[in-house]
Amino acid sequence: MNFLLTGINHKSTPLEVRERFAIPEAQLPGAVQRFVQQPGVREALIVSTCNRVEFLAHTTNGTTDLSGFLAEYFGSRVEEFRKYAYEYREKDAIRHVFRVASSLDSLVVGEPQILGQIKEAYAVARAMGTISSQLDALLTRAFAVAKKIRSETAVGASAVSVASIAVDLAKKIFGSLHGRTVFLVGAGKMSELAARYLLAQGAGSILVANRTYERAVRLAQKFNGEAAPFEQLYDVAGKADIVITSTGAPHCIFRKEHGEKFLHQRRNRPMFFIDIAVPRDVDSAVNDLDGIFVYDIDDLQAVVSSNLADRAEEARRAEALVEDEVERFIARLQTADVVPTIVSLQEHLETLRQAEIDRVRGRLGELTPDQEMAIEALSRGIINKIMHTPIVTLKSAAREGQPTKVVDIVRRLFNLREHGARREAPEDSECKSAGAEK
Repeated sequence: MNFLLTGINHKSTPLEVRERFAIPEAQLPGAVQRFVQQPGVREALIVSTCNRVEFLAHTTNGTTDLSGFLAEYFGSRVEEFRKYAYEYREKDAIRHVFRVASSLDSLVVGEPQILGQIKEAYAVARAMGTISSQLDALLTRAFAVAKKIRSETAVGASAVSVASIAVDLAKKIFGSLHGRTVFLVGAGKMSELAARYLLAQGAGSILVANRTYERAVRLAQKFNGEAAPFEQLYDVAGKADIVITSTGAPHCIFRKEHGEKFLHQRRNRPMFFIDIAVPRDVDSAVNDLDGIFVYDIDDLQAVVSSNLADRAEEARRAEALVEDEVERFIARLQTADVVPTIVSLQEHLETLRQAEIDRVRGRLGELTPDQEMAIEALSRGIINKIMHTPIVTLKSAAREGQPTKVVDIVRRLFNLREHGARREAPEDSECKSAGAEK
């Protein structure tokens, strides 16, 4: 298998640390290309979201150390990354990938966004040529497992996303969202989702700002809203009751002095910031101002806890499904290691059987259909009995994770070539009876 995964997430790492290691979307292709060039790394994938940064690899021997890549990529910050990082290998790595894709490791268990984010990371890796057979099989199966869990359990019922939690918080602060002005800073998918929830709850006008003005216009048009140039960010923000910000800025764009200005413009009417960006868009000092409420990603945990109890039993069912799928996937991988030898053995013995029948057919004279069937059944039965023990032994060795030695013995005993190589039918009876080729 040789799977290796290391990373940090919302469980292991505070937000102020996670935001220092978030990889912007535009930098992901270059990062995964550098990753796959590391010694011992055959295939590579990087997932970077607001709640996790993870590096997944298929390695040459399973003992590859990713420290060199992390040190090269993060520089002087690598020790801080290692302080919070977790690492999974082989079966544990498979289980973790399945759990993450199925939203069992998410801040909000059952939320659907993480699956889409992993698929996007998968698409980037494929476009960069850093994924081939092994990671492709793992990720494809992870997507299938996520779909199975969503269809066979209720873990995603009434799915709660970060955006919907943000809207719930807004309702608690304002009581009603009817007529409230909403300012979306950043025109990404999370902002669009938040806008849909807000409008469904009675929000009034929608304002949108984005560094790319055209994207802001497109999003605003979807909701009959109004786009604002990013240069007018601070002039527009003061008009909003609710600001949901999710830019990819490397530093805070809303600071305490901005908050003071907004309160003055609003004559101290309350204002609500929900910062779902990593790194954060809103300086924590803004929360110190009376009349301004700021929630970031980690603050959402309090709201999440209220729905976890209802989902606990479904989550346990989902975890059991994951364990079953992990075992199935490992079994398929292990069996795949011996399949070429089994196929080669079957083809070799079938060649011997056909050659032997052809050799003696002239001495048997004309045969009736029943006699032909009897010879066919007899010869196939003998071949099946010959194949039974080596096949069982090969599959058993695969399950135990050590098929290489048995594969080598079987190939030597039957003088098998690599699967797919052309094999000539033996010509003399001694070769046929010995089951070897000269």
